[in-house]
Amino acid sequence: MATIAAMIVSRTFLHTNNKFIFFPLMPKPQICLFHSKTTLFSQKHHKKPNFFTSITCLQSTQTQLETENQEKGIDKKQNVVDMLEERGLLESVTSENLRSVCTGSSKPLKVYCGFDPTAESLHLGNLLGLIVLSWFQRCGHKAVALIGGATARIGDPSGKSIERPELDVETLEKNTLGIVNIVSKVLSRWNQNKHLNVGSVGLCDSFVIMNNYDWWKDITLLDFLKEVGRFARVGTMMGKESVKKRLESEQGMSYTEFTYQLLQGYDFLYLFKNEGINVEIGGSDQWGNITAGTDLIRKILQVDGAYGLTFPLLLKSDGTKFGKSEDGAIWLSPAMLSPYKFYQYFFSVPDVDVVRFLRILTFLSIEEISVLEEEMKRTGYVPNSVQRKLAEEVTRFVHGEEGLLEALKATEALRPGAETKLDWKTIEGIAEDVPSCSLVYDQVLNASLLDLSVSTGLLDSKSAARRLVKQGGLYLNNIKVASEGKTIEAEDIVDGKILLLSAGKKNKMVVRIS
Repeated sequence: MATIAAMIVSRTFLHTNNKFIFFPLMPKPQICLFHSKTTLFSQKHHKKPNFFTSITCLQSTQTQLETENQEKGIDKKQNVVDMLEERGLLESVTSENLRSVCTGSSKPLKVYCGFDPTAESLHLGNLLGLIVLSWFQRCGHKAVALIGGATARIGDPSGKSIERPELDVETLEKNTLGIVNIVSKVLSRWNQNKHLNVGSVGLCDSFVIMNNYDWWKDITLLDFLKEVGRFARVGTMMGKESVKKRLESEQGMSYTEFTYQLLQGYDFLYLFKNEGINVEIGGSDQWGNITAGTDLIRKILQVDGAYGLTFPLLLKSDGTKFGKSEDGAIWLSPAMLSPYKFYQYFFSVPDVDVVRFLRILTFLSIEEISVLEEEMKRTGYVPNSVQRKLAEEVTRFVHGEEGLLEALKATEALRPGAETKLDWKTIEGIAEDVPSCSLVYDQVLNASLLDLSVSTGLLDSKSAARRLVKQGGLYLNNIKVASEGKTIEAEDIVDGKILLLSAGKKNKMVVRIS
């Protein structure tokens, strides 16, 4: 992994068909994969980069885009800002002119959202950024995901009570690889017909992935203070909400963290000037950093046309943060959280939140969501039917059709009384998501099921096991156990390798047999 990650920060790469294609460094390339039209700093100090951790571009044909939009009920001529507001995905905009630009301009906007690689995977809090980017895509605009390979070395203080721990280069490279993989899959997933294209932002109809380390690595402190720092007012910087909260805390704020808003602000300036990116989006806690960028563009370039847009943080109806489970963060990487557990998290959303989350987290039309909302009020409504729709839509967006099928299959396999025939592969696939143990074959064959339920830790005692049998709540391979005298027979051991014990609907135990 370290070797692959090292390649990521030293070569241009493309991602397609779940593979990374690396291009060797060329001292004098004949074709520039990423052309910076102008530079802010002098050529003497700001060398032209000879490598990039950027670019993933996926181009979709016009016919396919129109087909996808029709299936989702999306009109590319719709004003994306109005649509976001209707769905509860709009918190603030830096200028109301952004609405008119979305409506009146025939030229697509170029919109970016930043993701600092502070972990190997994005989490549920980052999902809104991907969803809003995807809405811009679906309305005909160009989406850019910016990986903060440079800014992650500093750490964004927004929403944090203490300074983030410093990450070493190897960790940053590993995290970058993981996040690029997630973003490229998610943003390309809705385009069924993919055509690989290489180029800067203007050459792609779908999306681009970039890394801000590509330009920060050649900027010196003196250059930055001279060309950017003199335009920043300390009073304005101290007035940012993220700064004020930290200054009032016991720990305070380091100078390094204090400058973060200027680093993110310069990213917008650089992208606006060199790549024509005119909109930055982020969560509501990013408002100060985003406006730092629009301010720099206005002061240094003395032009208008740069906009910021923020969306609300993902909260439950009671105001608490949505995106944490008993086991921690809800990760988007299947390596860190299985599609099954991801699906189950949304399946368990309370009724009071489910309709709002359908608007925020899915691409279902408002009309279709209204129909589902009405169904919940009808007599005979099957509980959690709308939650099932939410879980399916979000899981499909993040993990694709294959991940959704995996989640549905695991859900069915873990349902006591399910008629689905179990096989070793299905049970083994869910073993990481439920408690498990290992026993030798001779320990299991002809063993009392009551004894096995206790020895594996599924139940505390044989008396508890007996009560559960009488209540009809003890299951072996999803089949209800009717007798206290049940023993394990050879045909009970699935494919001769595994058993699934269930106590009620929620408590499971996978028994691996060797």
